[in-house]
Amino acid sequence: MSVSPRRALLAAPAAVLMFALVACGGGSDSESSKAADTQQSEQSAGDAQAAGKGGEEAGEEKETPLTGEIKQKAEAAALAKYPGTVLKSENDTEKPGMYAVEIKKSDGTTVEVYLDKSYTVSGTKQEAAEETENGG
Repeated sequence: MSVSPRRALLAAPAAVLMFALVACGGGSDSESSKAADTQQSEQSAGDAQAAGKGGEEAGEEKETPLTGEIKQKAEAAALAKYPGTVLKSENDTEKPGMYAVEIKKSDGTTVEVYLDKSYTVSGTKQEAAEETENGG
């Protein structure tokens, strides 16, 4: 029984492909596949946890930062009433149509100052003092 040259020619690429798949781990190595899936899902869970640490809870709208002249005027008005360092200034989603400027005061406490569109302070919300680096 003799093999035709044509059949041998077709069999060679198939053999090379099979060898390449086995050599590269392209077989059904379910252990490495499971390990990769586990690592990917752990990473996704970690990313979701890190995203949650930003202070926003699930389903809560993200507040947009103030910019330009509005930012300057809102921060100046808030600092005039509550001297300190501005931590952030944004459109307030809890009180639509209001600006919120968070200020860290010299005693370490923070206050969120709410301003209307004419930059008049209309209310505040006291925040707890931030923890020090020593855990206190």
